[in-house]
Amino acid sequence: MSSHVYKKVEIVGSSTTTIEDAINTALAKASQSINHMDWFEVKETRGHIVDGKVGHYQVVLKVGFRLD
Repeated sequence: MSSHVYKKVEIVGSSTTTIEDAINTALAKASQSINHMDWFEVKETRGHIVDGKVGHYQVVLKVGFRLD
């Protein structure tokens, strides 16, 4: 049985539509340069207010990936 070693990095995604879109955007971009991504944690959720409404959502993620 092989052992795995993981590393975690923090990334921030944003979206003008939804929190889920902010998460998906961040993960899609990170996957272009990080191999073996296995899981994520939502650490913070916040947003920008424009004229009393949500201007955009911002989500801070911790992403875990397996080292080669």
